Amino acid sequence: MKIALMDSGIGLLAAAAAVRRLRPDADLVLSSDPDGMPWGPRTPEYVTAHALDVARAAAAHRPDALIVACNTASVHALPALRAELEPTLPVIGTVPAIKPSVAGGGPVAIWATPATTGSPYQRGLIGEFARSVDVTEVPCPGLADAVQNADESAIDLAIAAAAALTPRDVRAVVLGCTHYELVGERIRAAFLRQPGLPPVALHGSAGAVAAQALRRIGAEPAPSAEPSEGLAVLLGGRPADLPKAALAYAEGQLLGAVSPVR
Repeated sequence: MKIALMDSGIGLLAAAAAVRRLRPDADLVLSSDPDGMPWGPRTPEYVTAHALDVARAAAAHRPDALIVACNTASVHALPALRAELEPTLPVIGTVPAIKPSVAGGGPVAIWATPATTGSPYQRGLIGEFARSVDVTEVPCPGLADAVQNADESAIDLAIAAAAALTPRDVRAVVLGCTHYELVGERIRAAFLRQPGLPPVALHGSAGAVAAQALRRIGAEPAPSAEPSEGLAVLLGGRPADLPKAALAYAEGQLLGAVSPVR
């Protein structure tokens, strides 16, 4: 079994690690676009063109499924990716975990990039899944870039700024950018520092996306399977090692224990 994942940068690590936990025997292909990122503030046409390039590089490795581990690419490029690659290659997009976040009754905050915050796409998801609860959209300028570069001080500043914009009675936070899942515990800690408030539940997409990829190819989870050593890393279509910044996160360290295939 081989699963490919694509993103502009290292945000794909969260879903890749989720796949590795569900099926440690699966070979992985990680394809990203360091020369063209960030995709968040780009035009839909730019995102679609670059996403197709990244997807084609991954598809050349003949995976069984392709996970679009990027909210921006899923918004703008998913129809083009599916039109070109399916049905030969199943394509699984990423949707913010708004639906499960409202199970506790709210209030809910959605942390996302400034471009996604307030977008018709996100407002549509809120209208579909969260009409019965109070939802606050919180822009997080600089957080994805800080995570991409493993810039510790910038991460802390961006998280603190977003937390300050989040209502104190919020009980769940949706992580609306795959990069944010890599610093989930630091986001949780920002709320724990507010005395007198109960813990905040965080909702990411990585686990659900990984599970959906397995369902699309008819595979069951097998977390005790013999681990695979297959890992291909593509940066702008070129074989490479995992970026150094990836190893700053637990998810990158999990994958970094395997030597990339050249």
